[in-house]
Amino acid sequence: MSAVAARKMSSLVAMVTGANRGLGLEICLQLSALNMRVVMTARNTTLLDEAVATIGGPSDRLSAVTMNVTNLNSIEAARLSIECRFGPVDILINNAAIMCFEDEAVLSTTPESFEAALDTNLLGAVRTCSVFVPGMTGRGFGRVVNISSRAGVTRHMSTFAPAYSVSKAALNAFTKILAETCRGTGLLINACDPGWIRTDMGGPTAPRSVSEGADTAVWLATLPEDGPTGSLFRERTLVEW
Repeated sequence: MSAVAARKMSSLVAMVTGANRGLGLEICLQLSALNMRVVMTARNTTLLDEAVATIGGPSDRLSAVTMNVTNLNSIEAARLSIECRFGPVDILINNAAIMCFEDEAVLSTTPESFEAALDTNLLGAVRTCSVFVPGMTGRGFGRVVNISSRAGVTRHMSTFAPAYSVSKAALNAFTKILAETCRGTGLLINACDPGWIRTDMGGPTAPRSVSEGADTAVWLATLPEDGPTGSLFRERTLVEW
């Protein structure tokens, strides 16, 4: 029996960042369907409440907590709120991300654009992990899924969205280092490439549905205790960094 199954899905608390729309919303929908207690987080309270209403369900199983991944105090406040209502977080999915100035050449992309992408796409995950992972380590159980991209895989890099691509490559490196740091503690930490999906970021002509994009993230969130760690996956298949 897997560690996740042994603990019963209904007892697990999963938190998803950037959950008010698109991929984050779909991940929450799929986790909720597994009978987990799901906490949806995002910066915009109104949009977040609308997203919760879209999924539906009792408030003791699905909740919205306003949180800004670029602000450590906001993340700490969210942790306290979640723990008071549901208990500690067992599963963390770092989905919040931005893509800016994607059509600019690398040397035309301003340092401020790189900083903005790194602040959300990399440091947002670093901050949330710094707040939630120590508790997982202390309890001897946890799953962390960082939503990455093919754009962050160095062997596939070209000229696409320099700031975004660099931030996702850095997120991949962080995933690997954190996984090695936590190896043997009961935590499994991986990255997921959802592919080009039909979201606001991916656009309506993307070849993959949001449901297809969310599948691997949910699979990684529910890995058994002997599952992989420190790797990147797409369509539940290992991808070389």
